[in-house]
Amino acid sequence: MSGIFYGIGVGPGDPELLTVKAIKAIEQVDVLIAPKTEKKDGSVALSVAKPYLKKDVEIVYQVFPMVKGFAENSTDAWEANKQEILELLNAGKNVAFLTIGDPMFYSTYIYVFRLLENAGVEIKTIPGIPAFAAIGSQLGYPIVEGDDVLSIIPATASPEKVEKAMQAADNVVLMKVYKNFEEVADMLDQNEMAEQAVLVSRAGLDDEKIIYDVLAHKKDKLNYLSTILTRKN
Repeated sequence: MSGIFYGIGVGPGDPELLTVKAIKAIEQVDVLIAPKTEKKDGSVALSVAKPYLKKDVEIVYQVFPMVKGFAENSTDAWEANKQEILELLNAGKNVAFLTIGDPMFYSTYIYVFRLLENAGVEIKTIPGIPAFAAIGSQLGYPIVEGDDVLSIIPATASPEKVEKAMQAADNVVLMKVYKNFEEVADMLDQNEMAEQAVLVSRAGLDDEKIIYDVLAHKKDKLNYLSTILTRKN
């Protein structure tokens, strides 16, 4: 009998922000898939889940090359990862894929889910708290209220798309603010959103960084896990 594949969101970084359902699944699975990029040795998601791992759990690190469009850019590495997961499931093991934040929100897990959804395996996806929700609560910063319109924008999108989304919204969440922080900060200024902006890098982790004056820090180098909350003045 084949095992169950779990996609588990571990939240933004604080181990206490995992859901009860996520913790129960982590405690029961036989194998944990810990995703990482080619450039990094460890897995942030695994470090967040560490307090809940059972002693004999098997940990499998898989490298997932960064891609923009999954259908067009699926690689041999992705296919190899898929086959490794299927072999574990076919051996009757329950397998969990850990991901920071929520599995269905700008997550590598979405690509894994697409690889497996037609492979005849049982899949259970467990949601997690996204970084922007945790940041809003931590800082006492309402994300939307009343009839506010919210845009959630990946800062990695084209400047044209980012600009249009800012113009259309009352409030904005900017995700993955790292490579082009200076450009994003200038766009916030042009759209009267810089004054109300707060940036949090690596929310919930030991080296969390909070920046309130984004224009004064726009030349800073940021981690990939950086999020801005803002609203129009």
